[in-house]
Amino acid sequence: MTDIGFIGTGIMGFQMARRLAEAGHRLAVWNRTRDKAERLAASGARVAATPAEAATAAEVVIGMLADGPTSEAVWLGHGVVAAMRPGALLIDMASIPVETARAQAERCRAAGIGYLDTPVSGGEKGATDGTLAIMAGGEPADFARAEPLFEAMGRPTLVGPAGSGALAKLCNQLIVANTIATVAEALLLAERGGADAAAVRRALMGGFADSAILRNHGERMLARDFKPGGPAKYQLKDVRTATGLARSLELELPVTALVETMFAALVEQQGGADLDHSALILELRRRNGLAAE
Repeated sequence: MTDIGFIGTGIMGFQMARRLAEAGHRLAVWNRTRDKAERLAASGARVAATPAEAATAAEVVIGMLADGPTSEAVWLGHGVVAAMRPGALLIDMASIPVETARAQAERCRAAGIGYLDTPVSGGEKGATDGTLAIMAGGEPADFARAEPLFEAMGRPTLVGPAGSGALAKLCNQLIVANTIATVAEALLLAERGGADAAAVRRALMGGFADSAILRNHGERMLARDFKPGGPAKYQLKDVRTATGLARSLELELPVTALVETMFAALVEQQGGADLDHSALILELRRRNGLAAE
């Protein structure tokens, strides 16, 4: 049993914290919108008034926040790192820039606490079912210490030193974004070509074109079910972070650059920021002069 401070209990964080609590760990939880944290009281968690309060007695502090600036604001501006006791471990599970993760690791090292950057993939369903892919960057000893906690939430892999988890997540997000675009194009082509798009999707499943995106997001696209599991605004944020890193490394990623423009149009011009990222098909339909429905 571990004393955990869990910070950020939104769509993903709520399910991840719930699984930790139900695995027998003691949780103090905090969220900017308090009622999102209060839902965890039913699982035995204590709701803290501030992030620092959630961190004070914790052996491990886990954050599932929106982005790098939010993580920085909470860890430093809200005094979480300062409140943590020596020898504690900070685990940032948000999708943050590589350089942010490396800087956080340095600050934690200076404060006498461990650090892992461990973004996840699998969406709300993966968080609910405990099947998330967990990509960890940091010291092997810190990873070994956290591994039993990760196993309550999914499948953890140590991929390298601090910052490597963030880098692996960017690779993941490129594949996700580009595959969403390709699945949307394929379903639209099937529809306009006169086939039953739902039947085409079923026919492709199990073959070489099969993927979690085809299975899960293809179904969402056909049903026009865009309740967010992974909001489009966060997909755009991650793709932009990845293309920015690529530019700094003097890499050209032409497919991703095009998909970035599609997500930017959906989020910033078409009001789709809070729709699921599978709603990219709506932007594709718009570009082709087709009705959304």
